[in-house]
Formats: sequence, structure tokens, C-alpha cells
Amino acid sequence: MDRLLNTVTVFGLVLFIVVLTSLRRAHIRVEYSVSWLGAAVFLLILSRSGGFLTWLSSLLGVGDPGLALVIVVFSVFLAVFYRFSVVISNLKDANIATAQRVAILQAQIESLNAQQNR
Repeated sequence: MDRLLNTVTVFGLVLFIVVLTSLRRAHIRVEYSVSWLGAAVFLLILSRSGGFLTWLSSLLGVGDPGLALVIVVFSVFLAVFYRFSVVISNLKDANIATAQRVAILQAQIESLNAQQNR
């Protein structure tokens, strides 16, 4: 159990450092880094609170606190991935709308050029 908690702690620290480094180098935007930083902090807090994990494992009906930790970690990352799927879907919709506006403007410009050349 201690080995799992230490591994999750290291993973949380590495995630935190990688996100801050990416944010500093402008590889990730601030509004998207908040989810990852929150997940990293949550991992750190969860991996260092043994009593909470024991309570959580009894709440989930799991005999091993390590398994409860894995379930919670999986759930947190699933929520982060879902959030980014929503963001990507919104960006795709905005991209389609922008392409349609550009096509309409291009048709209007071509129409004006045709009227001007007559």
C-alpha cells in the first residue's frame, strides 16, 4: 500500500511540474491548465491521506484502500478527459461556423468583383 501511495505522490508531483513547465513555455493555455493542476493537487492530497482512503474504501465497499485510490484517480482523469472532449467539440463547432462565414464572405467578394468588372 505504501508503495502505491508513494507512486501516486510521485506521479502527482511530476504532473504538477510538467503542467507548470508547459504553462510557462506557453504550450498550454491557463484555462486548460487549471484542470490538470487541480487533478495533480488532488492526487497529492489523496495519496498522503491514509485515513481518508480507508474511509473512502469502506464507503465504496472496496476492501483495499489502494483499490479505492485507483478508482478515484481513474474517475478524476475521466472527468478531466470529458471536460476536454466538450472543449474540443465546441472548438470544432466554432471552426465550422467560421469556415461557413468565410465562404459567404468569399462569395460576396466574388459577386462584387463580377459586378465591378461589367
